[in-house]
Order: sequence, then structure tokens, then C-alpha cells
Amino acid sequence: MAKFELNKAPLFNIFFKDMQISVNRGSRTNSHKAFIRAGEEIDKGHSIFIFPEGTISSFGELKNFKNGPFKLAVEKQVPILPITFVNNWKLLQNGGFLKSYGRPGVSTIIIHKPIQTIGLKEENIVDLRTQVFTLIDSTLKKYNV
Repeated sequence: MAKFELNKAPLFNIFFKDMQISVNRGSRTNSHKAFIRAGEEIDKGHSIFIFPEGTISSFGELKNFKNGPFKLAVEKQVPILPITFVNNWKLLQNGGFLKSYGRPGVSTIIIHKPIQTIGLKEENIVDLRTQVFTLIDSTLKKYNV
């Protein structure tokens, strides 16, 4: 899943055209449609890649996670594979399209152990979200001292 704005970006729109589920974050209706489509893709056996904080921090601090990805994982009873992008905030600093201070470089990525959702219910979503946030946040702090 990716923010709708990437559809307007040269090269990104070509790369993501056939494989992304775009989300217009300013529209609850569009966000809900993207959520439904993501569920349909999971039902087909496809993996979904979601950044639950929705944007890149300019200072390397993780922003609050949204509930949607965790609700989806619990509804579909599929595992979550947390991934920490240790230095993406340095490489892709936020500032808007063609205004960011992004630069080339090598992204350091840590792939954590999957977190199972089998047996979890809607009342477990906040705890699941907190568990994933804490794991990624502590990893970021460890590497970005």
C-alpha cells in the first residue's frame, strides 16, 4: 500500500502502477476501499506491505501507528512481519515531492521474527500495534544513538 500522492510522482507511478494499492489519506471512503482491496489481495495469497505510521519522520523518531494494518492482520489471521528501516529517515527525509533532502545511500534493514495473529480478536489490536511499535522503535533507538 502506498499513499495516493505517489501516483503523481514520475518513475514511482510507473513502478507502482500494477502492484500498489493507493490510499488517499484525506478520504475515509477511499481509505476504506483500500482496506477492502488489501483484504482481497490477502485472500488471494498475496503479501501486503504497509508502513503503519504513514510517513517518514524528519528526525528518525517513529510516529504513532495507525490501527488499520493490525485490524487487517487480525481479521485475516495472517502473521505480521515487522521490518525496521534503520536509516531511511536520513536517506528519504520528508519535505514534500522534489523538496526533500533525500540522498542516495544504502538502506539498513532489519527483518524481525513474524508475529502470529491466529486466535487474536479485535480487542487485541491495540496491544498488537503497541508490540510492533515497541519492537521497531527500540530497534531504531539502538541503531540511531
